[in-house]
Amino acid sequence: MMKWMYFSLLLFFSAFAFAQKPAHLVRPSDTLDPDPFVNTVQQSLNLFYADYANAQKYDSIIAALNYAPGQIPTFSDSVICERLSKMNDLTPFHLDCNAATLSTIKFFAAQRRGFIRVALGRSALYFDLFEEKLTEYGLPLELRYLSVIESGLRPQVKSRAGALGLWQFMYKTGLYFGLDENSYIDERMDPEKATDAACRYLKQLYGIYGDWNLALAAYNAGPGNVNAAIRRSGGKTTYWEVRPFLPKETQGYVPNFIAAAYMMTYHAEYNIIPMEAKIHNSQLDTMCLKSGVHMQTIAKLTDWELTDIQSLNPVYKTTYIPKMTPARCVTGPLDKIGLLVSFEDSLYRLEEAIFNPKPVVVPPPTTPQDSTQRDSTILITSTIDTLTTPVPGTNNLLYHKVKTGENMRQIALRYNVSIEQLMEWNGLRTTNIYVGQKLTVYSSQTAAPVTPTPTPPPPPAKKYYTVRSGDTFGKIAQRNNLTQAQLQRLNPGVRVNSISVGQRIRIK
Repeated sequence: MMKWMYFSLLLFFSAFAFAQKPAHLVRPSDTLDPDPFVNTVQQSLNLFYADYANAQKYDSIIAALNYAPGQIPTFSDSVICERLSKMNDLTPFHLDCNAATLSTIKFFAAQRRGFIRVALGRSALYFDLFEEKLTEYGLPLELRYLSVIESGLRPQVKSRAGALGLWQFMYKTGLYFGLDENSYIDERMDPEKATDAACRYLKQLYGIYGDWNLALAAYNAGPGNVNAAIRRSGGKTTYWEVRPFLPKETQGYVPNFIAAAYMMTYHAEYNIIPMEAKIHNSQLDTMCLKSGVHMQTIAKLTDWELTDIQSLNPVYKTTYIPKMTPARCVTGPLDKIGLLVSFEDSLYRLEEAIFNPKPVVVPPPTTPQDSTQRDSTILITSTIDTLTTPVPGTNNLLYHKVKTGENMRQIALRYNVSIEQLMEWNGLRTTNIYVGQKLTVYSSQTAAPVTPTPTPPPPPAKKYYTVRSGDTFGKIAQRNNLTQAQLQRLNPGVRVNSISVGQRIRIK
């Protein structure tokens, strides 16, 4: 509770501080704002997110059970039934313990371990969103596991029948619930809009049948098939009574749902370590665009990987974000979206320069010229990067990291720009700079000086891992399907809280 109160206060102060400076005056640099207070708030937020992302109990459970790496535990039917009974006490679902569910749970525990591990990792990105929407509609939170068996928590998954997205909507069903599609977007792949539509559909189905398991069956097979099965069963009103008369796929649907809910709840007891989450839902922000923009332009301006932009914005069929009403938005990490907001004007200029360049006409000379020079008009049709004058917001954007002994004059000379330009591009009031600071430069040179970075040799025979920037002992363990305790046993002399870049960690 205290964490969330702390988090709320930080968000309030962060919003207040950033509101003090007009967005168009903020320049991309090593920080969005040099103000020390804002710096403190941002660092505190980053620490909170890191703490929140690592607040997992699976490692301690696995350590307490003393599992060996790769060990696959098994449990008796009575233990599984007892756990399902505990889950039943906390949900309006009927998580029945019978032959069908026991068989499916045991299959998942033995043959679908990798799937559960991946789903657990991806749940960090989506479960907060699901729970917010489910709560808004007054639905059981266990419905979040429905997306696990529908799509494996992957928005781009498309079934052979044409169902698409996290919640696997068919085209006509999606249209019925307000999910639009055109050449550039398909809102069945929009996590927020599709989740909202799924909540409305599930609420409608429960209103028809008054039984959550039958509602799930209707979500899978359609109300028509469920109604026909009810008639063939002689008017039965529970899923298990109607199940023999349902299509074969739907007969396994509810057992799969129960097995997924059970395995996601008791994954630690089964020695399943979640895949490392690339980003958590709480670390995301959104910016809506005034004009059509290519993701490549966003990537160039913010130093953001194109594949990561696509992954966090699956609603777009291509890398183009069209101009629409209401405005289309881009979702991403807080720092990338913050940079995008502060540099919005340059975003549209850069988009125009790259994807819709205008020819530049140089008039003929009006004064006598050297006899060797031709007296003619030169038409230049190349893009803006051929100009000799640095133009902010074009593809001559680069960053310079200040080294020991460097000053503003030396850096300006190196890139053939003025000190005043460097100060303007970086929002600096003085020429004071510090070692390690990143300066934005719009260089007139065709290429910036680059110091080659040596590529480290690969770990020998996949038995060792070389620590990279940003790694922690816990992340390395998770990435290699180990607990911290297991990894520590493999590296008895390593101090887990002080590993360094380049250090070799034994992983097998």
